[in-house]
Amino acid sequence: MPRELADLHIHVGGAVAPHVLWSIAHQQGFKLPVRNYFEFVELITARPDKVKNLDDYLKIMHTWTEKIQSSPMAIERSIYEVLGKEYRGSRVTLNELRFNPMKRNLNSELDLDHIIHAALRGMDRAVLEYGIRAGLIFCLAREFDHKLNSIIVEKAIKYRGRGVIGIDLAGTEKNALELKPEVVEQYRDLFDRARKAGLRCTVHTGETHGTGAEGVIAVVEKLRPHRIGHGIRAAYDESAMKILKERDVVLEICPSSNLSTRAVDGIAELHHIIRTFWDRGVKITINTDGPYLLDTDMQHEVELIERNGILTPEQVDQTLAWSRQYSFTNARIPNDEL
Repeated sequence: MPRELADLHIHVGGAVAPHVLWSIAHQQGFKLPVRNYFEFVELITARPDKVKNLDDYLKIMHTWTEKIQSSPMAIERSIYEVLGKEYRGSRVTLNELRFNPMKRNLNSELDLDHIIHAALRGMDRAVLEYGIRAGLIFCLAREFDHKLNSIIVEKAIKYRGRGVIGIDLAGTEKNALELKPEVVEQYRDLFDRARKAGLRCTVHTGETHGTGAEGVIAVVEKLRPHRIGHGIRAAYDESAMKILKERDVVLEICPSSNLSTRAVDGIAELHHIIRTFWDRGVKITINTDGPYLLDTDMQHEVELIERNGILTPEQVDQTLAWSRQYSFTNARIPNDEL
């Protein structure tokens, strides 16, 4: 019997099928730079020949896919379609979708609550039709000021009872300054507020070459997340792995994403990183990050790990068990974690 999979790290901006985005774009009257559908597919897919790093990858998402998804109708359909495809194509029965609602309201031209309600409607419909579990994670942005990120946290708290399950901090760590504890500190009150309201927390950090493990350690100590998005540079620092294990912080590993964005140099380095985490007792989960932007799905991610001898099938099953155990869709945070 096929495995029932879980995907805890999937950005709506990179997960909607090209034919759906093509339909939404035309329905909303967007002026696209291409007129042919297959040229459009190339435009919104992170092919290795045009993606040299994480910034190139994010540029595709921010320039096109997020913009096309920016209306209540568009985000509702997008989320519904993502969840349906994940289940039909890969038997993903637990899915946590993340996005920044402020990057879907056309610079405040649209009402933020309408965007959020629409996203929840799309999720509710997919959950009802496919019998799956799902939740939404709202992404704060490193490029936003404290006021804007604070609004996102308040919206996450407001809609916690409706299906918003956590917050994330996303965006590239472009320089060493952004890894320092005093810079990470600026987000502490936002994460404290979210946890006290019963939301779970994750943070993108330690993803790219040059960032090192300093940011991972600072994030764990200052923001106390339950999980970390990527965190792969921690595999080169014993202190970082020690604190991850001791505080039971789970990593959201996205193999194809790290290969495509050159966050790792190839399969050999990916193998080294994942095996190092496994051998040090750091818990990991396997995820897609952006299925259509990266031309992947959860079945492919699992096959990539097993085919290259990175983990055995039994070890992959353990990562899936951790995904379900540490899913933000689970019960409210115990009081002793607040």
